[in-house]
Amino acid sequence: MKKEAYNVAVVGATGAVGEEMLKVLAERDFPVAALKPLASSRSAGSTVEFRGKEYLVEELTDDSFADIDIALFSAGGSVSTRFAPSAASSGAVVVDNTNAFRMEPDIPLVVPEVNPHAIAGYRNRGIIANPNCSTIQMVVALKPIYDAAGIKRVVVSTYQAVSGSGKKAIRELEQQILSIYQQHEMPIEVYPHQIAFNCLPHIDVFLDNDYTREEMKMVNETKKIMEDDRIMVTATTVRVPVFFSHSESVNVETENFISADEVKEILSRAPGVRVVDNPAKNEYPLAIDGAGQDDTLVGRIRQDESIANGINMWVVADNIRKGAALNAVQIAEILIREYL
Repeated sequence: MKKEAYNVAVVGATGAVGEEMLKVLAERDFPVAALKPLASSRSAGSTVEFRGKEYLVEELTDDSFADIDIALFSAGGSVSTRFAPSAASSGAVVVDNTNAFRMEPDIPLVVPEVNPHAIAGYRNRGIIANPNCSTIQMVVALKPIYDAAGIKRVVVSTYQAVSGSGKKAIRELEQQILSIYQQHEMPIEVYPHQIAFNCLPHIDVFLDNDYTREEMKMVNETKKIMEDDRIMVTATTVRVPVFFSHSESVNVETENFISADEVKEILSRAPGVRVVDNPAKNEYPLAIDGAGQDDTLVGRIRQDESIANGINMWVVADNIRKGAALNAVQIAEILIREYL
């Protein structure tokens, strides 16, 4: 017999994504019977707000998941590696927002607008992986094009907000801006260089191929989510001095010709997408407009005149919301509707 409400744990409840998860759960009226906010010993004892009530944050342990139905994890890869299997073995279904399990072949990597059927794979190990934020917004825009014309190759350059690095990065950008104007010594701790009024072509660590791990996440996750290893993807990921919302320049080479007008029409009907594309009125997706929105905004849709079957577009989404918290809650909604 299907439950009317579910016991939900939020791991990393005091972080930027954890706080947004609580907000999204409330806004979407997710049927929560009991809420258990969890965090490290440093944050245990603090409180979080959910539906007008204060909840005490508990320390995360292996015993935290008794009677939990769904556990939303967003506390870092090492935490997920350590505790997600414990949650799953206790009977909870884990939706993990870290990189810990994304490329495990027996763990589904899910964007609900793209491959909701993959959620059924949670039965393998009790874990579902939430993709990287920059990958999520890109594949939401790519999937309708893939279905209509096929995709051979994607070239993406990202312009990623500092909130993708957490609360400390948000504070560092704020402090650097103030330091510049007040002519004080500038704190540089989160990033290797000043981020205020700067662009850093460096997100995550560099790998042996001189790509960063963030770039290779986009390459590998896109193929897994789209279920097509033939798609060629290359990425350059850049951190920019924006607080919320990632922006991406996406160039798509399709298998078959599709016009820019057809792409606009297809995307205007696509789930989770809002087309903002009126150059005559200077209307196109902006990071400040994407912040706080559920939709992925797509604009600057135009033919790539350098190849036969090419489309350029500009893709913007709130990295904390659709790129993390909302995507996880959408997965949980499908879980309780179709599987639990």
